[in-house]
Amino acid sequence: MIKKYTCQNGVRIVLENIPTVRSVAIGVWIGTGSRDENPVNNGISHFLEHMFFKGTTTRTAREIAESFDSIGGQVNAFTSKEYTCYYAKVLDTHSQYALDVLADMFFNSTFVEEELKKEQNVVLEEIKMYEDTPDDIVHDLLSKAIYNDHPLGYPILGTEETLLTFNGDKLKEYIKERYTPENVVISIAGNITDSFIKEVEKYFGSYEGTRRETAENKPVFHTNQISRKKETEQAHLCLGFDGLKVGHEDIYSLILLNNILGGSMSSRLFQEVREQRGLAYSIFSYHSAYQDSGIVTIYGGTGAKQLDTLFETIQETLEKLKQEGITEKELTNSKEQLKGSLMLSLESTNSRMSRNGKNELLLKRHRSLDEIIEQVDKVSKPSVDKMANFIFNDQYSVSLISPNGELPKGLMKK
Repeated sequence: MIKKYTCQNGVRIVLENIPTVRSVAIGVWIGTGSRDENPVNNGISHFLEHMFFKGTTTRTAREIAESFDSIGGQVNAFTSKEYTCYYAKVLDTHSQYALDVLADMFFNSTFVEEELKKEQNVVLEEIKMYEDTPDDIVHDLLSKAIYNDHPLGYPILGTEETLLTFNGDKLKEYIKERYTPENVVISIAGNITDSFIKEVEKYFGSYEGTRRETAENKPVFHTNQISRKKETEQAHLCLGFDGLKVGHEDIYSLILLNNILGGSMSSRLFQEVREQRGLAYSIFSYHSAYQDSGIVTIYGGTGAKQLDTLFETIQETLEKLKQEGITEKELTNSKEQLKGSLMLSLESTNSRMSRNGKNELLLKRHRSLDEIIEQVDKVSKPSVDKMANFIFNDQYSVSLISPNGELPKGLMKK
């Protein structure tokens, strides 16, 4: 049972008691990410996430790390395009202690110059490391191709140029603007009673912030082609199609469609591209849902000489999917696979904390497992077939990183 509570200042707390485990996961979720940035401060959400671990008024960076190691817990954080999360997973006996450290990081980080300079260098190395993984960058290039100058097309890490402009004052100003109470959700899952809500409220329920109206900046889907020449062993190809926003009424039809197309080892792309033709080691598809838009991405990596064949095979697979539709067996298998992965995820306090935090932040609602399974079971073959014809049209974007940077010949026929 999920308990929801809204503090007087607007901070939301969601707590799910799971008495059968011995751990507790606590996540501080903030509704801000790279889509809330601009060309001048791109990367600040991610850099701020790093700096929260670099010392508070009472703890050094080392002491923050040791505080969790000493109790056998885990602490980490991540930044996405639409939210940032700081989280800890500890034994239930240490939940109060974990909350205290997370709150200390949230409210009392000092952003001293010395630590700031060191961390800028760390993130620069992170950007360089990312540049050395073309199978990662090609997805960023696809976002850029699709969203153009819209912030959803920005890299989460930012750039070397923007990163070096960040200082303590800029970080504090960004916190003041974006880390406002109504933009914060505290999600707790594990062996914890409802009384813990009051403990969370003591830390997060009274701080003040100015509510700011954010301008509507709904993105437009563009059909573009971006290719980059890079000394790589493989050609890395992404195709991107206009998807659905988070919480869309037809989202389960799309999730099942994606599963059938490229979401598993039995999927059509995996079977056709890898098993039947031996064209790629890595071939898959996935759907990214944002608050007002979405992308269905198909990725494949292959030798540069086989790129044209890979592209043609993907196109043939999509065409067959649209012309003939899915089979009842594929639909049944996909439903069982989705329900299985949902149920297995419930065994982890971290995944429950994440699901509840994201749902509260983005949707402000929580569906029970039974409700989700009911929605999945309702999906019919005609609705998935209709979705395939709706999503996989001629309006798509392409990104490529390869030794010669030459796009597949089949694209010229587009």
